[in-house]
Amino acid sequence: MSNTSNMSIKLILSCLCIILISLAVNTIAISIKRETLEFLIGNRGRGEAKSCKNENHKNNKITIPLECPKLAVPLPPTPSLSLKTGVLVFVDQRLAVVYPIVQKFKSIITSDPHGITKTWVGSDICSYKGFFCDNPPDNKSAIAVASIDFNGFQLAAPTLDGFLDQLPDIALFHANSNFFSGTISPKIAKLPYLYELDISNNLFSGSFPSAVLGMNGLTFLDIRFNFFSGSIPPQLFTQPLDALFLNNNNFMTSLPDNLGSNHILFLTLANNKFIGPLPRSIFKAFSYLTEVLLLNNQLTGCLPYEIGLLKEAIVFDAGNNQLTGPLPLSLACLEKVEQLNFAGNLLFGMVPELVCELENLVNLSLSDNYFTTVGPLCRILIEKGLLDVRNNCIPDLPFQRSVVECANFFAQPKFCPRMWSYTYIPCKTPFISGSMIPEMAPSP
Repeated sequence: MSNTSNMSIKLILSCLCIILISLAVNTIAISIKRETLEFLIGNRGRGEAKSCKNENHKNNKITIPLECPKLAVPLPPTPSLSLKTGVLVFVDQRLAVVYPIVQKFKSIITSDPHGITKTWVGSDICSYKGFFCDNPPDNKSAIAVASIDFNGFQLAAPTLDGFLDQLPDIALFHANSNFFSGTISPKIAKLPYLYELDISNNLFSGSFPSAVLGMNGLTFLDIRFNFFSGSIPPQLFTQPLDALFLNNNNFMTSLPDNLGSNHILFLTLANNKFIGPLPRSIFKAFSYLTEVLLLNNQLTGCLPYEIGLLKEAIVFDAGNNQLTGPLPLSLACLEKVEQLNFAGNLLFGMVPELVCELENLVNLSLSDNYFTTVGPLCRILIEKGLLDVRNNCIPDLPFQRSVVECANFFAQPKFCPRMWSYTYIPCKTPFISGSMIPEMAPSP
């Protein structure tokens, strides 16, 4: 081969080498700029690939500084559909409706010493503390908030409006011993299933929540230990209630007369400012009462014999009022009674022996009155500690009022209407409950 041919070949080879070297350099540069993990992956298991910091990548005797690729911080695993879409998923549309109502109420709670509301998070409302779910009456396959029990949580909020009245499927609402205040929205009358309402021992005020008068399904109402005031609508006593607790408020009203029959079992009106006499009809209407608490009011007048119609009564407490007159013998009809309290009134006369014969009686308190006579059966109860007649006007017993005090009391004329009725015993005389009550002494 000629020299010219050899030189041409060498020239061509030199050009090819230059081109290959340029391609190699460009390839390495492009690879570095991509800032990927390819270098680490390609050199896995090699000693020089343990760290790229301050290392050199050697390729074909060309030294090129290498920057460490930026490792991406791994994202948490993608959650379920609820977070993918940014929308909470509820097992029932009824819970979806209630969710914003609960969260709005949560936002106005000013005190939560037990951290109750920390559980009010997420779509599972049925797991919130104080919330209970069940199938609503109109759809047995649905799931709804049916009951709330906040008893003893000590939560504080300026109102329940916008919460209680917006729970369409609520059947029981118990919120005893919290610091809720304000008034009760009349909109609760539209809650179709609510049959137990307990907001006792809170800071509610204003007039009686008359919205309950239109709730025919309500059977349990407890608003005691609040600051309600004013009068009580007479219609309340005609509601189909089993229990009515109004005690420890500031109600100032008289008890209604002319009531129809009622099956109420518990009636507590204590520690208010009820005035006027005890209506005769209230004992006829509430003949199934087992507990009657009238203590610490301003009731006046004489005791009607109709009190003996409370044949189911276990507790009757009318202490610390201004009741006067003798005790009616009809009290002997309270065969189930265990506690009788008339202490702190203006009662006088003889303590009836028939009352002291009641078999289930464990406490008869007649202290701070003006009784003058106690028979032998009653004295046995005094000895047993079952009858308290301290601070009366019984001459031969200790711890009685002074003679002067008793004389001053009896110096004023004492009179009760229908005096014949104090010896009338319905349960021992032909008597039909609900029949017309005679206005004069029954004929022999």
